[in-house]
Amino acid sequence: MRFELRQLILASLFAALTAVCARISINTPFAAAAITLQTFAVFISAVTLGSKYGALSQIVYILIGAVGMPVFSNGGSGLGWILGPTGGFLISFPVIAFLIGFVIERKKQVSRTDIIGLLVIGMIICYIFGATQFALIKGYDYVKAINAVVIPFIPFDIIKLIAAAILGYQVRMALIKANLLKA
Repeated sequence: MRFELRQLILASLFAALTAVCARISINTPFAAAAITLQTFAVFISAVTLGSKYGALSQIVYILIGAVGMPVFSNGGSGLGWILGPTGGFLISFPVIAFLIGFVIERKKQVSRTDIIGLLVIGMIICYIFGATQFALIKGYDYVKAINAVVIPFIPFDIIKLIAAAILGYQVRMALIKANLLKA
């Protein structure tokens, strides 16, 4: 696997973007986790960087948090955060970035509608990882876990998903035009 310097720099920037978006969090009384912009950053990294570098950006983000940097929501960090009740969402980030990027790379032309569809699939995968780990750690049945960490977030996630599709598409096209990214 060959890595190019400019893509590595972009992957690092998207790892940093994910960390910044994690710090933008709202704790709510109606959900078991905070509302953050992490998935927004994950989706933009996937659409913009593709499979390899999108996933790499999220792996770097998780590793930075795993070694103790407070980059997760509410300033969380460490392996305990990743292995804790909401860690399944974090674990899904490189997976969904890779899958979304993989499909985008294989399409000759990608429309915003295509991207929205891919991000919906990515969000569902994120929900599956997150709700599964939450249910296992908390000892909840799957329906109770979904009610705690999926249902309350759907309206916010739809907004983030649409914004990420629009912005990610524009950033991808701009980077391709500037010869910083391969089509």
